[in-house]
Amino acid sequence: MTVTLADVAARARVSPATVSRVLNGNYPVAASTRERVLRAVDDLDYVLNGPASSLAAATSDLVGILVNDIADPFFGIMAGAAQTQIGGPGDGSGRAGGEKLAVICNTGGSPERELTYLTLLQRQRAAAVVLTGGAVEDPAHQAAIAAKLAKLADAGTRIVFCGRPPLPEGDALVAALAFDNRGGGRRLTEHLISLGHRRIGYVAGPPERTTTRHRLEGHREALRAAGAVEEGGTAEGAEAEDRLTVHGPYDRRSGYEATLELLRRAPDVTAIVAANDTVALGACAAVRDQGMRIPQDISVAGFDDLPFSVDAVPALTTVRLPLFEAGARAGRLAMGKENPPPGGIATIAAELMIRGSTAAPRG
Repeated sequence: MTVTLADVAARARVSPATVSRVLNGNYPVAASTRERVLRAVDDLDYVLNGPASSLAAATSDLVGILVNDIADPFFGIMAGAAQTQIGGPGDGSGRAGGEKLAVICNTGGSPERELTYLTLLQRQRAAAVVLTGGAVEDPAHQAAIAAKLAKLADAGTRIVFCGRPPLPEGDALVAALAFDNRGGGRRLTEHLISLGHRRIGYVAGPPERTTTRHRLEGHREALRAAGAVEEGGTAEGAEAEDRLTVHGPYDRRSGYEATLELLRRAPDVTAIVAANDTVALGACAAVRDQGMRIPQDISVAGFDDLPFSVDAVPALTTVRLPLFEAGARAGRLAMGKENPPPGGIATIAAELMIRGSTAAPRG
């Protein structure tokens, strides 16, 4: 049975006129109402009319790049690099008609907005979609994402993950380029342990993100291997790990406040590992505000090797992820300029960058 505009209106609990305004985009509609309408459109697989239905398998010149926070250099670098490969005037491809319009979709870290953008890109018959950064580890959301990506792929959209592990289920991807966050986290903490640190605080990211979990797992694997804490399977070991870990957003303020909390919980910590370089800057500021020196009193390390890391004072020890290279590769894969890796999945190595912010603990 054909789904009508009235069916969508009833599902979204709005008037047919409101549905029409949302779909045509020619009249202002509240964001919450728009999202409700788009969700109903998606749930019912509604298309505007017969001709639109016949075009369901066609693709446009639009490419969507989803990021959590475009103001974060981690995402900005990958998105910009992907855009260089997607096409447009001066891209050097030399291909007639090869131009594509890359649109950056800033989700703000919201799972709901992520799904909404994918729905909008589906309606625009996007040629490709690149999803960057860690995924939300919620089974319901992962199932919804897998279903949405399957619909996009069925309509001819190429799907690429960049800096994101593949979904537990679903084979809609052209490729997944996953950073070795766990290995990088392990090598960073091994470096601190080799210097003699045993009391190491950890400022983690949001607990629901894959990036957070993988980096933290690598950190704890290194601690357990060195006997710095008891095996995580024991109550004592788990309690010690939790006491020296504080979660928060991936921003400077979180790094500052979490570091103050760590110093309150464990004044004897000799090193702090931050979830990323921006968080590490906040951690450094908190250490200095407590009258301590880096690295003489406390070592601080970050993750990602963002451009400002080498210019911090002292320069920040961190883990380098090849963000530009990964983004550019994702763009080529999205455009079919490069063959997918074997099995569709590639793990991108992380490199330890030792600089002046880490040293052996005093005494």
